[in-house]
Amino acid sequence: MTSIEQIITGLADILWGWPMMILLLGTHVFLTVRLKFPQRHIFKAIRLSLKKDKDADGEVSQFGALATALAATIGTGNIVGVATAISLGGPGAIFWCWVTGIFGIATKYAEGLLAVKYRETDADGKVHGGPMYALEKGLGWKWLGIAFAIFTALAAFGIGDTVQANAISTIADETLGVPTWVSGLVITLLAGAVLLGGIKSIAKVCTALVPFMACLYVVGCIVILCINSEYVWPALKLIVESAFNPSAAGGGFVGATVMMACRFGVARGLFSNESGMGSAPIVAAAAQTRNPVRQALVSSSGTFWDTVIICALTGIVIVSSIIAYPDITYDNGGTLTKLAFSKIPYIGAPLLTFGLLTFAFSTILGWEIYGERAAEYLKIKNIARYYRIAYVIAIFIGATMDLGLVWTLADCLNALMAIPNLIALLFLSGVIVHETRKYLWRNRLDEFE
Repeated sequence: MTSIEQIITGLADILWGWPMMILLLGTHVFLTVRLKFPQRHIFKAIRLSLKKDKDADGEVSQFGALATALAATIGTGNIVGVATAISLGGPGAIFWCWVTGIFGIATKYAEGLLAVKYRETDADGKVHGGPMYALEKGLGWKWLGIAFAIFTALAAFGIGDTVQANAISTIADETLGVPTWVSGLVITLLAGAVLLGGIKSIAKVCTALVPFMACLYVVGCIVILCINSEYVWPALKLIVESAFNPSAAGGGFVGATVMMACRFGVARGLFSNESGMGSAPIVAAAAQTRNPVRQALVSSSGTFWDTVIICALTGIVIVSSIIAYPDITYDNGGTLTKLAFSKIPYIGAPLLTFGLLTFAFSTILGWEIYGERAAEYLKIKNIARYYRIAYVIAIFIGATMDLGLVWTLADCLNALMAIPNLIALLFLSGVIVHETRKYLWRNRLDEFE
């Protein structure tokens, strides 16, 4: 078992080395420049996300697709994951996470555009799309599309399923005294009931759940920042300084390096908003939208909410709490988060518990769609049905067992997903520019494709 752990850890170190950092951040910056900084259209994107395009083709509304994507991305990575990045890479990890989010808006825009551009509708009216279709129809590289689909279908069992179920059962056990098998059974039944209805049922639940849970969590973060008001500016300075000089953080962060801050910040940014991973375009393809650019803009707003707002708030809350309360320990992300939120009198711990539970549950729902649609691309008879059953069973397994290296394995699979997706984005950047010029730069967003 030790040798297996060493192999997986070593693979993660290789996949998340400098080549991946350069490929990921390089793609973000390249698309930002080539698309003339689509980040400047973020408020237009937010307005579009609230509009319905009923006359357009698709299975769910634009907001429904966005909410489902946010459900998958706003998970434990936004809370405990951010704290873990800080404990491993120092406060500077938050800076790199935020940078990944800012530039990742352009990548998420490009992913959404290609998803709608190359989507297809089957005989049952289901809309299919995502990087695998862009690779096949746009580049003629079906073999790479198959590889992406396999990585995605497997990754869903890790990042989207078992680790989230385990997080819920652990929290329920530690804070409420509920045995893991009981919470595991409840999660399995609840998720199974929603998943049986397919993407429309999932989108309906996510549309109601995501705005509520996100707003409640943001309010909690703002309350902590008000309590820590005199430490907010020092926290911001420390985050920026530590990104380039980790020793500036001192204390428990002695030994952190720029590479560690960058690696854990970028990795957490990708885990958080999934820009460049290629998962969100799978559900974006199902949106009711009249042209690829409208949904591309809506998709890009997801990265803004997820990383630029929620992850940034979490990071500032934790770093300001570390400065304000030297008794907080740095070596464990979960403990670090609990101690930070405990500073809210009476409701801090329940708020964190509720946030973790709802974030993790919504992630389970969103990632099932990703995994199932990826599995369907493999064209194996009845694979969607079998995949859904296996996914629901894995919820209970994840909730009741020690996952060990699942997080590290999820890191590996996410990197393996990102590589073919980033290749598609780079090689099809000309198509992305053409569609952007046609609809966005020429103010023709209301036209049908």
